[in-house]
Amino acid sequence: MSKESSHHAGTTENTYIDPGATTPEAYEISKTSRTLARKMVGNVTSEDRVRQRCSVAVGDFAMADLLRFNVDPVEATLKALRNGAPIITDIRMVQVGIQKKGHRSEIVCALDHGGDIAKERGITRSSAGFISLRDRVPGSIVIIGNAPSALLTVCEMIKEGNRPAVVIGAPVGFVNAAESKTLLRTLNIPSVSTEGTRGGTPVAVAAINECITLFIEESTT
Repeated sequence: MSKESSHHAGTTENTYIDPGATTPEAYEISKTSRTLARKMVGNVTSEDRVRQRCSVAVGDFAMADLLRFNVDPVEATLKALRNGAPIITDIRMVQVGIQKKGHRSEIVCALDHGGDIAKERGITRSSAGFISLRDRVPGSIVIIGNAPSALLTVCEMIKEGNRPAVVIGAPVGFVNAAESKTLLRTLNIPSVSTEGTRGGTPVAVAAINECITLFIEESTT
């Protein structure tokens, strides 16, 4: 566990909320899953909360041990949400999955930008999108759940001084996924990432949605 863990009060069975659960049945399913996750993962810090939700999202408590937290990323995300910072995603599936209620951050997808750059340079559309959005990256919340190429591009932007507030980097696969996340962890930037080849959209979405839930809890207390 990171020495810089944020110690937000953990939710209990009596105080549990899930802004995305809009029906009684959905809420009960979410609540039951989280109760089990608390027992299996722990429930002391905000990072534990993210571990719980990511484990539930993939149906495997092994995910909790694959998550890496650098430079207090949960607090960095909460600060960015307080500032209404934009959330920039690599693909639409991530964009669609992010909780829309309870915050005022615009959610932007890189795939909707940089088409001309992708054609000119022969690079992936997600990578080109981040290049096109480079003026919006400083202070933003970057969420990458699919494209290692996009994460590598963001890492290069960070090296050049173009710094987001936080990066949630969980690309999945066998080509550059592990390498891109390893590179991210070498940078002095708040980040959540997964170790190795595993990750994906469900993990990235779960991580940001838990931070949004923490933000809603903070805003209502």
